[in-house]
Parts: sequence; C-alpha cells; structure tokens
Amino acid sequence: MSETTHAARPAPEPDYDRLLRANLERVFNERYAGRRAAALDELYVAEPVMFEPTNVVEGRSAIATVAGNLLEQFGPTFRFTPVGTAVGHHGLGSLQWQAGPDGGPIVVTGADVAEVVDGRIARLWVLLNPPAA
Repeated sequence: MSETTHAARPAPEPDYDRLLRANLERVFNERYAGRRAAALDELYVAEPVMFEPTNVVEGRSAIATVAGNLLEQFGPTFRFTPVGTAVGHHGLGSLQWQAGPDGGPIVVTGADVAEVVDGRIARLWVLLNPPAA
C-alpha cells in the first residue's frame, strides 16, 4: 500500500500594496491620534516592533507616538507619499516612499519593509535613502 502525502496549501498572500499604503496614509500621515490608534489596531499585530535607523520601537502605542512626533516636527503639510507599487511574497513586503511638505521639495526618501503575519504588520523596518548630493 503506498502512502500519498499532501503538501499543505500555503496561506494566500496578503495585499502588500493595500497594507503598506494604508500604513503610510492612516498611521504616518494621520494627524489625529484617535484615528491613528484605530488604524494601528487594524493594520498591526498586537505587539509589533518597528526598526528605525537609530531606534527600535515596540508596541502600537509607541509607534503611534513616533508617527505623531514626526508630523509635529516637520510641520502641518508634511506628508509621506508612496512611490510605485508595493511588492512582496512569503510574508515580506516593501513599499518605497518619499516625503516633504505639500507642494514643496522632497526632503527624504526611503522604503518600508514589513513582515506580515495573518494580514497584519508584525515587524516594520524603516529604511532611509542617503540624502541626494
């Protein structure tokens, strides 16, 4: 009698573009703390970790604080804008972005790279490009 093995079906891939664009818009561009917190609850796992170039931020509340402080620091029209479409597979997604004041020069560019678990961001790496010369 021969045994047949059935490979487990892989989980469907999340919509990396929708998730990472929502993160930019609803978390890092959101100026109202209550809406930002609600977005974090929806988009992130219960205990996420964000890796910045010089800091490691743990938890939704701490990520919300970082996002709010960035918006406050850079002024009332500062925004993050996605560049292109996010790509990803097997639980890892990446979205390039640029940021600056509305109608003003781009002051920083980079990418968000996210580990996605069950359709939510578990770990987020914020990668900054070197300033243009």
